[in-house]
Amino acid sequence: MAELRPSVAPGPAAPPASGPSAPPAFASLFPPGLHAIYGECRRLYPDQPNPLQVTAIVKYWLGGPDPLDYVSMYRNMGSPSANIPEHWHYISFGLSDLYGDNRVHEFTGTDGPSGFGFELTFRLKRETGESAPPTWPAELMQGLARYVFQSENTFCSGDHVSWHSPLDNSESRIQHMLLTEDPQMQPVQTPFGVVTFLQIVGVCTEELHSAQQWNGQGILELLRTVPIAGGPWLITDMRRGETIFEIDPHLQERVDKGIETDGSNLSGVSAKCAWDDLSRPPEDDEDSRSICLGTQPRRLSGKDTEQIRETLRRGLEINSKPVLPPINSQRQNGLTYDRAPSRKDSLGSDISTAVIPHELIRTRQLESVHLKFNQESGALIPLCLRGRLLHGRHFTYKSITGDMAITFVSTGVEGAFATEEHPYAAHGPWLQVRSSFSSLFFSFHSSLAACPPSQSLWYPC
Repeated sequence: MAELRPSVAPGPAAPPASGPSAPPAFASLFPPGLHAIYGECRRLYPDQPNPLQVTAIVKYWLGGPDPLDYVSMYRNMGSPSANIPEHWHYISFGLSDLYGDNRVHEFTGTDGPSGFGFELTFRLKRETGESAPPTWPAELMQGLARYVFQSENTFCSGDHVSWHSPLDNSESRIQHMLLTEDPQMQPVQTPFGVVTFLQIVGVCTEELHSAQQWNGQGILELLRTVPIAGGPWLITDMRRGETIFEIDPHLQERVDKGIETDGSNLSGVSAKCAWDDLSRPPEDDEDSRSICLGTQPRRLSGKDTEQIRETLRRGLEINSKPVLPPINSQRQNGLTYDRAPSRKDSLGSDISTAVIPHELIRTRQLESVHLKFNQESGALIPLCLRGRLLHGRHFTYKSITGDMAITFVSTGVEGAFATEEHPYAAHGPWLQVRSSFSSLFFSFHSSLAACPPSQSLWYPC
């Protein structure tokens, strides 16, 4: 729950001055991380020392539901000479470490990222006669922040968010988001690490699909060339009724050429998916090739989770020889972990007592598998084939329940445990499918032809 109020001490717009000239009594009350970010806001908006802000009534570190302590809202006059309209500029406080006392984020030093390493911003076109900024963008930013805190997945420039609803709950066509560097906010060195600023950009469904099929950075560049679709500062206009492809049909040709030349840099998605091993009876629970503890379902181990996380991260890099990263372990308290303990032990899933030590899970070679996707996930199969495997890369479906993953690897990907001799291989609940583009295309095309579009898609390989 949040409230709207002018920012006064100890909110982020309160200091009368920044730097060494700040009064000592005030400096002791104002959190250092908050003060550092406010300094950047003050540099950009020296004439708005006390902007309106949405503040969490009960802070996240006191058990409240909103991870962002504050969202400040500034009036930006734009630049008429550069065809940049007047707009509202929203800036979050809370994804980075504001306090440095471990109440929210673990302090890891000044050289690395502060907290998650970034704050969110959003630029909304100001409507004629609008005297105060709408507050719905603050709730949108809180929603994205909740995802980051709950999953520990961070955002990067070029990422996309499938929202599937008008961002302002209207009838707008702007129903999804891309992320990019804020064009005016500069990275800040705080006492608790570095903070960058990622700007939310509202896009239409067709633009989101193009970003998935090609890459987010390419679509952002196209949006910058169309003033009413964002322009140089990528300002969101919720009243925009046309996609960039309807405004300028030639842009679709640039996207198609980019897909053909570059493929897609989307290396994976969180999805509703599952897989079954059809090469052994379901009741065969004593198979020596795997281990199951008690009657609990097996979940992705910490090492598998981190390798999938790194796979998705590296998939954004377009290399001539894509490599699935090796598993590197760390010893802690006599046990082997893939990473230092954190708030959650798996991506988007609850901690499970059935997590199996990585070293005890053997890779199983399977004769046949049954893949299951819901319709939205299945609709990304052409992207997986044309945008990834055709270009010698890999693509991962990570179950939103956190209990399994499916990675497709082409013959050009090194480091996979699926091989040409054994194209279906499983490491615990992580399945890898290795095959050439043509063979996978034939299998999927045959399954699609027999599947009604209104049903979930099941793809046997």
